[in-house]
Amino acid sequence: MVAEMETLGGPLEDVRAFCAVAEFGTVSAAARQLGETKGSVSRRVSRLERRLGVTLLARTPRAVSPTEEGAAFYAKAREALAWLDDAAEGARQSQAVPSGHLRVTAPVDIGLDVLPEVVVRFRKLHPQITVELLVTDASLDLAANRVDLALRARAGDLPDMGYRASLVAHFHLGLYAAPAYLSIHGGAPATPAELEGHAWVVSREFVGAAQLRLTDRRGHAHEIVARPVIRTSDYASVLRLTMAGGGIGAIPNLVAAAAVASGALVPVLPRWSVAEGKLYAISVGGRDAPARVRVFREFVRTELAALQAGAAPRGGASR
Repeated sequence: MVAEMETLGGPLEDVRAFCAVAEFGTVSAAARQLGETKGSVSRRVSRLERRLGVTLLARTPRAVSPTEEGAAFYAKAREALAWLDDAAEGARQSQAVPSGHLRVTAPVDIGLDVLPEVVVRFRKLHPQITVELLVTDASLDLAANRVDLALRARAGDLPDMGYRASLVAHFHLGLYAAPAYLSIHGGAPATPAELEGHAWVVSREFVGAAQLRLTDRRGHAHEIVARPVIRTSDYASVLRLTMAGGGIGAIPNLVAAAAVASGALVPVLPRWSVAEGKLYAISVGGRDAPARVRVFREFVRTELAALQAGAAPRGGASR
């Protein structure tokens, strides 16, 4: 018959009180160290002995000393308390000092075309933080996948997921083309109506001949029929196919910004957009998240604002 194992149970501070008495040699000294009364420390030790069913201290009118069982218990308990104190300090430090391992998930387009340079710059400022990127369009559950921060794009507000969400950027779905494509096809369209004669590169959300509603900053709207010649699974692929000269691509301005800055793409009708959206940073703790999560979230927000300001895809002359 296998004996049922018993756990120590009870307040951890009872163990700490015994270790203090064993270390300092008297109940009085232990009480001063712990900031408690002698009676409180004595009661803690007695309670611990009752739970263990063993005498830990040999008591005389003038002194106390660990029994053989008490000395053995003290040796292991002291080490365990040191580990616990170190773990507690580490947890406290994680809230104040940005350090440790950061696990981030992002959709494919953001993960491939926006985050690499952002993460490298972040690491230069915070070399004590290591970063792991999970690039996928699947909405990973944060707790189940041990994700610290998830970047997710939505056309509107996020549904209630039980996690904390923070808005990090607004974006819009703009139109872009490679300079070589526009040169072959008579230059950039001057009006929305001229778009209908062009080849289109679109993501899988566009099915068949797409009816696109373009809007400008003043709220004017214009509907066109776009007949895609190339469809693909994600905006990262739309970006690359458009850069290769496949046609006019509908791409989030955050994703296209670097290509625009390098001259690989040019905005088409830059004051018009196909849709608006928001990019959220989602974390388990929100404002109470570890420091490494908070500083990365703010860094992403600042970097994306600078990226959009530098690319300015909706600027220029009105068309």
